[in-house]
Amino acid sequence: MLLQPDKQFLIDLAHTKMPFGKYKDRFLIDLPEYYVVWYHNKGFPKGKLGDMLQTVYELKLNGLEALIRNIKKQYPR
Repeated sequence: MLLQPDKQFLIDLAHTKMPFGKYKDRFLIDLPEYYVVWYHNKGFPKGKLGDMLQTVYELKLNGLEALIRNIKKQYPR
């Protein structure tokens, strides 16, 4: 089974900021790697924010943060 990325999800991810905590108002893709890894070990929140943080974790793990930064430039809000 081939999974296709959800275009709107990635656009939303590119423009979503952390809603709470030490890194409040920082774009998710710009969160420090250690913080995202901490969430990976602790457990991601439920819902869309958790899905986005898990995606950020996978992107950072594979060195693909530039994809989201390019999306943010291509689809400004």
